[in-house]
Formats: sequence, C-alpha cells, structure tokens
Amino acid sequence: MELFLTRKGTPAALAGSEAIAPAAFQTFWKPFLTGPEEPWVVFSNAAFVGRPETGMRYFNSARDQKTAVWDHYTGVGEVFAVHNLDQVFGELHRNLRVKRGSLFSLDDAKNTDLIFVGSPSENLTLLEIPGTKEFVFRRVQEGPRKGDLSIVNVHPRAGEQKAYLATPNDSPLAEDYAVLALIPGLNPPRSEMIIAGTTTFGTQGGVEYVCRERSVQELLLRLSVSETGEIKPFEALLHVKIAKGVPVETELVSLREVAAP
Repeated sequence: MELFLTRKGTPAALAGSEAIAPAAFQTFWKPFLTGPEEPWVVFSNAAFVGRPETGMRYFNSARDQKTAVWDHYTGVGEVFAVHNLDQVFGELHRNLRVKRGSLFSLDDAKNTDLIFVGSPSENLTLLEIPGTKEFVFRRVQEGPRKGDLSIVNVHPRAGEQKAYLATPNDSPLAEDYAVLALIPGLNPPRSEMIIAGTTTFGTQGGVEYVCRERSVQELLLRLSVSETGEIKPFEALLHVKIAKGVPVETELVSLREVAAP
C-alpha cells in the first residue's frame, strides 16, 4: 500500500497563492525538489511475531517463520515525523509519496529520491542499501547495556564519545540520539536522506530538527554550500531531550562532511 500526500492545484498555481518557503528550507531540501518524480518517505515498521493480546516480540530470523510476521506497526514518532515532513514540503509546493519499509523495493531506491525515517533496526530496507559510514547503528555486545541499540562514532574526535545510547530501559526516557545524513542514492543523480533515532522519539526529534527554520539555518552555517546552492553529502549526530514522551529540544552534537563515492 502506498500513500500519496498531494495538494489541490499545480505547483505553479500553489506558488502563486501561498507564501514562499523560507530560503533555508529551499536550500536544505533542494535535492528532493527537482527530481522527475515526487520523493518517497519510507518509514519504519518493525517485524513482530505473536499477537497483541498474547504478547509480541521482534522477529528473529534464526528461529521464527517468516509467515508468522506481523508488520502492522510503527512508532508514534514516525507518525509525527511524516506529518512534519508533509508540512514542510507543502510550503515547498512539492508532493510526497509515503511507503512503509516492509513494502519498499530496491527499484524504488534506484529511481527516486528517498527520505528514510527510522533506524535500521526497524527500517530494514536500510540494511540492503548503502548507508552511513561515520555514525552507524550497532547493538551493544557486552556490559550492562548489552543488546541495547547504540550509535557508534566510527572516527571520534576530541571530546566526542565512541558510542551514544538513549536512557536505559529501566528509567523514564529522557534523552536519545539520532543520525541525520544526506548521501547519494543508488543512482547517483538521486539523493537519499536518513533521519533515525535509536527510539521512535529520537527519530521524531531528528525530523523536527530539519523541519524548523532556525535549526536548518544553524545547520547550513556548518555545511559547505556551493554557489549554486548545492549541499555536499554529510552525516550528523543529534542529541534529543525528551519529556513525557515528547521531544522538547534537539541539538547538533557532531558533523562530518563525506566524500561522494
């Protein structure tokens, strides 16, 4: 099932009747505004086994049958994230197409600009295509946080940690970390953006960061932008503060500009 987020009227007509989007949005989202087709937003929906009324857990390919998978669910953060992206692209007079990760195909990846919402632990398509190199998702292998999802800082700089984790599961969630990356797609003319926290609220905070004019302006000041307004590929690490299940503040922790392959 695919969802098309569309608006009445042609882009030209909309442009004449609505306010122009902030310049920061036009620059930051430029790679997703010029393609022949609307960009895809691919949101995570984890594979579970079991049933809601009897108990559910993540699908384990080593012991579970694929036929037993339930892929009906996504996080509340992903829901708000898609809504925020739709609002921004509405200002930019560009429609979006939305698809859950379990229905995504590599043909989509070759032919379309893509915005991935959610970590590879639940947005499994990200495991099948080139992804981030500087900030990567990995499970903790030992110690008291064994099994927890972390963001590994592959080349830590002075003052930076080697890995970043959300608040432990036995405490109220107060902070998370998210990866924000703009990288070339499988087909070089196409672009790919990844916005993913280790929890659904980290993902929401990451998307909100790129949907707010002030934070996008701050990010652009740190990025290399060509005279024609082209942004070089980059990977960033974000810290998300959370209160009562709501991201309340997101800040940039680290930034890497990366060379195109």
